[in-house]
Amino acid sequence: MDGDALPDDWRWTTLGEVADPNSRAVVTGPFGSNIGSRFFVDSGVPVIRGNNLTTDAQRFVDDGFVFVTEEKADELRNCDAIADDLVFTAAGSLGQVGLIPKTARFPRYIISNKQLRARLDRKQIDPLFAFYWFSSKKMVAYVQQRNTGSSVPLINLSVLRSLPLPLPPLPEQRAIAHILGTLDDKIELNRRMSETLEAMAHALFKSWFVDFDPVRAKMEGRAPGLPKHLAELFPARLVDSELGEIPEGWEVGSIYKIADVVYGAPFASANFNTEGRGEPLIRIRDLTNESPGVWTPEVHPKGYKVRAGDVVVGMDGEFRAYLWGGAEAWLNQRVCVFVPKGGASAAFVRNSIMEPLAQVEATETATTVIHLGKGDIDRFRVVVPKARPVAAFNEHCQPWYERIVAAKQESRNLAALRDAMLPKLISGEIRVNDAEKFVARAV
Repeated sequence: MDGDALPDDWRWTTLGEVADPNSRAVVTGPFGSNIGSRFFVDSGVPVIRGNNLTTDAQRFVDDGFVFVTEEKADELRNCDAIADDLVFTAAGSLGQVGLIPKTARFPRYIISNKQLRARLDRKQIDPLFAFYWFSSKKMVAYVQQRNTGSSVPLINLSVLRSLPLPLPPLPEQRAIAHILGTLDDKIELNRRMSETLEAMAHALFKSWFVDFDPVRAKMEGRAPGLPKHLAELFPARLVDSELGEIPEGWEVGSIYKIADVVYGAPFASANFNTEGRGEPLIRIRDLTNESPGVWTPEVHPKGYKVRAGDVVVGMDGEFRAYLWGGAEAWLNQRVCVFVPKGGASAAFVRNSIMEPLAQVEATETATTVIHLGKGDIDRFRVVVPKARPVAAFNEHCQPWYERIVAAKQESRNLAALRDAMLPKLISGEIRVNDAEKFVARAV
C-alpha cells in the first residue's frame, strides 16, 4: 500500500502522523463499565455506536442514538467527538468509518466502548479527504485484514495510528474532497426530497383514508379545506364497521381487494454468487439498501422479477413496506410484492398495508426472529373507499412516488460514479481537472 506509486508532489503518511498535535487526538472509547445501559437517559449527549457508521462512504448516520447526561459526558470528555472528527469501529464490523459533519445535529458526541476517534491536524490534511480515503473499498478491506481479535474482530489504537494514507498538497486534497462531496451532496439532496415526498403522501393518505378529515369536517358543518371537486368525493356521514367508523358507502375488505401478493421463489443458495453470474437476486437483507448482494444463474419456474416502483415486504425480522428503487432482480423466498389492482396505486397500497404490518409485528410472539406468513396476509383487512377518492389520491401521490423512484435510481448511478472515481482520485490515478468534467456531466 504505502509502496504504491504516487504523483511527484504527493507522499505517503500515516493517520498517526497527521493527527492533531495539540490534543488527545487518537483515543479509544470508555471502558464498558463506564458507558453501559444503566447510564442511558432519554435525552442529553448522544453516544456513537456501530449503527451510526457504515462501510459504504456514507459520512455519518446522525440518528438512532442512546444518550448520557451532560454530567456523564463531561466525565467522559476525553472520548468526545466533534465536527470533523473521524470515528472508526474498533470491535465487530471492522472497516466502518464516519465523519462528524459540520452540520451535525448535536454539538458533541461520546463514542462507545467499541469505537475509536481520530482528530486530525487540519494544517496537514482535510478531514473529508481523509474520510473518503478510509471509506474506500481498498482501505475497508485493509482495516479488516488488521484484525487482532479471535472470536470478535478487533483493532486497537496502534493499528489505527499506523493506517497509511496518501498526502497530496492541501489544496488538491480539498479539491478532491469537493468533487466527491458534490456527488454525495446530490445523493443526500435526493434522499431528503424523497423523505419529504413520502411524508406528504402518507399525510394525505392518513387525512383522507384513516382520520377521514373531509367527512368529519362536513359532519361538523366546517369547510373540508379542499377544492370543491375534491370535497364532493367524500360523504357527510360515518357508519360503523369492523375497523371502527368509516365513511358511508365505503367498505372494509380483504387486502386482495386492492392488491395481489406475489411471493418469492426458493432459489437454491448453492447457485448464489457475487461475481455477477446470472441475474441479481433480492433477499431480505438486500431491502434496506435496495441493492442485490448475490446473483444466480437459476431460472425458477415460480420466479418473479421485482421492478422499480414495486412495493416489497420482507417476511422475517421486521415488516416494512419498501418502495423498490433498485435494479430489476429475482425475488427470493421470504420476500413478497404487493401488486396494486382495482384502481389502486403503489402509493395507495403501500400506505394501506403499513398498519396491518405493524399490527402483526406488535402481536408476534416468537422468541427469536418474528415471521410474517401468508396466513397473516390473508387476514389483512383494509378500508376500501369508492373509486373516485382513490383515483384523486393516485393523481396527487403516485407522481410523487415516481419522483422518489427516479431519485433513488439517480442516486444509485451517482454512488456508482463516486465509488469508481474515489480510489482513482485519492491515489492520483486521475487528476482533479478530469474528474470535474465527469461530475459536471453527472449532476
